[in-house]
Amino acid sequence: HDEPKPGDLIEIFRNVYEHWAVYVGDGYVVHLLGPDGNFSSISTINLPMGKNNILKQKLLEVVSTDEWHINNKLDQEKQPRPAHIIVDQANKLVGTTRSYNVVEYNCEHFATELRYGDAESHLTANSLVGIMYSCLLSAGDMCNTMAADTT
Repeated sequence: HDEPKPGDLIEIFRNVYEHWAVYVGDGYVVHLLGPDGNFSSISTINLPMGKNNILKQKLLEVVSTDEWHINNKLDQEKQPRPAHIIVDQANKLVGTTRSYNVVEYNCEHFATELRYGDAESHLTANSLVGIMYSCLLSAGDMCNTMAADTT
């Protein structure tokens, strides 16, 4: 991997979707989690969710065993903001909450908003199907657990 620079967007390839984060230096990223905490590494799933869904974590913890790369994909179309502004704003948002919606405001919107000043996402239909499938699997697991508890 190339060494990320502060302000770079990091695209992480999960099983059925991509997760996005902003590199803020010293090995850390800032990223937006969905309400269930499943859009990050296994190490964050047990964190209390709800209010603080913007986290700062080590890049390698967030990535875990998944593939990742630097993807400043809109640099040809949009002028990135200065790195120090991206990093300052990202760090100020850590520990705060943003509404999460897979279509209207997801981790990619969050990352592109920090880098370019406006939120944009290119979630594909395949990504949405993958996210819905993983949600169904999670719900199925929960139902199986609940059924086992009642026997």
